[in-house]
Amino acid sequence: MTIQKFVVTADQMRQIETRIFAAGMPVAALMEKVAGLIARRIQELLKAEGSSASSVRDLTDRRKREEGKNLVNSQLPVIGVLVGPGHNGGDALVAARELHFQGFQVVIYCPFSKLKELTKNHADYARSLNISFVDKIESLKKCTLLVDGLFGFGLEREINNATAAAIDEINNLNIPILSIDIPSGIHTDTGEVLGTAIRAKHTLCLGLWKMAFLQDRALEYIGSSELIDFDIPAADIAAILGETPAIQRITKASATQHLPLPRSPISHKYTNGHLLIIAGSRRYSGAAILAALGARASGIGMLSIAVPESIKPILSSQLPEALVIGCPETQNGAISQLPVAIDLGTYDAIAAGPGLTLEAAIAVESVLESDRPLVLDADGLNILAQLGTVPILSERSALTIITPHPGEFKRLFPELADEIGDNRIAATQAAAQLCGATILLKGARVCISWKDEGDSLRDSDASRTITYLNPESTPALARGGSGDVLTGLLGGLLATAIARKSPPKSVAATAAWWHAQAGIMAAKERTELGVDAFTLTQYLIPTLREFAK
Repeated sequence: MTIQKFVVTADQMRQIETRIFAAGMPVAALMEKVAGLIARRIQELLKAEGSSASSVRDLTDRRKREEGKNLVNSQLPVIGVLVGPGHNGGDALVAARELHFQGFQVVIYCPFSKLKELTKNHADYARSLNISFVDKIESLKKCTLLVDGLFGFGLEREINNATAAAIDEINNLNIPILSIDIPSGIHTDTGEVLGTAIRAKHTLCLGLWKMAFLQDRALEYIGSSELIDFDIPAADIAAILGETPAIQRITKASATQHLPLPRSPISHKYTNGHLLIIAGSRRYSGAAILAALGARASGIGMLSIAVPESIKPILSSQLPEALVIGCPETQNGAISQLPVAIDLGTYDAIAAGPGLTLEAAIAVESVLESDRPLVLDADGLNILAQLGTVPILSERSALTIITPHPGEFKRLFPELADEIGDNRIAATQAAAQLCGATILLKGARVCISWKDEGDSLRDSDASRTITYLNPESTPALARGGSGDVLTGLLGGLLATAIARKSPPKSVAATAAWWHAQAGIMAAKERTELGVDAFTLTQYLIPTLREFAK
């Protein structure tokens, strides 16, 4: 079982923990285990940032000789621990105790008079160890690191008054903050800021990934993140989430599972798929090139590209292996219609939209009326919104994958944008249910949803959606043309899947993950400022070489 693929709501996490405790695991014992892992990870992170780990070891070795003395080493980082009233605060206190025993100077800030019993016990013990408690945030100014244990995954009410003011003051200290489980003030499911929230540099998510880590609006508060696995039994996860969870994080294993590798030794170009890209205009010829380069990286067996006649020479020079089809064009250089010679039924899949402009409406209508699997993006989506998103997509017999960014999504599904707001996961799921298409909603954390129409569905699951969330990306991809590359890559994978009779819907997750990983690799080598869309296409194959090992 790959623990990294699971993602839970606050209620699901409560149910899983309830099962663990009902089976006999004492709450106190689990807190000790989890907090011990937290303390160890904090030390590793401090060591990685150049802190004197050797001083910690030397200090520990002298413990027997200096029994009864204050073992604080003034050269070690001072760690401030923010303690809340619940078990998240208890985790923080146990971690504080363990760090104290390792020789760190620990300062505890707990602005609450009433604590849960177990948390209060740990606070009392910390005081007995002469760990410093302070009641003013100003006393934390000399800390090297702050550990946030104010509120855990159960917070649902808005933070206000004195607590809100304290959090704002803590953020203004400009000291790196490590949050336990989730930054205090972030809603676990939606990622909403409940009044105010801790801005963490790093967050240690406990047990299972929470939904907020996949919601764009929470990311600037979460910082970098990692999972602290405390060995939740697989049976308890399955009992709450099911054997095949409806919502999953994309992992390397799930992404590479649907790559068209290895190829059959007797394969040929037609068995590896034939994709038709309909893209470009005189004004946006680059969009067609970028989409085609994305498709090229997919390993597609045959690539055809329909573009306005006037830009056909540009495409032919850039993609000599492709069949470039010139189309009649409008006065402004957009495709006015598809040539009669194009038989859409001969292609395994079609990708349409990048750089078309709204003048290409007739061409987009033609592919929407076809029986071919379709990837629709950019102006293809804007034309779809004008034609009527839900009725047209609902009537299509073939698989349709649409890839809107948030602005396009609002034009396609205005009623959902108003009803659901900024909850990207809920919005994507609702759109998939409404129109029957596979929805790939772009953003810092791509969300992909489609209707689950498997034969094994129970009647109660008739409205279930399957959702995949891409957990990693880079702001380096926030540049014009990146989406065109994704369209071509996805179209190529889709056509190949159709030709190979592989699950076609699953390639959306593979494409999103591959595209993001290429951006991450490029950004590491060239910085986030150095990854233009053309450069991104050059990292698709090197990335494949890495994650296909």
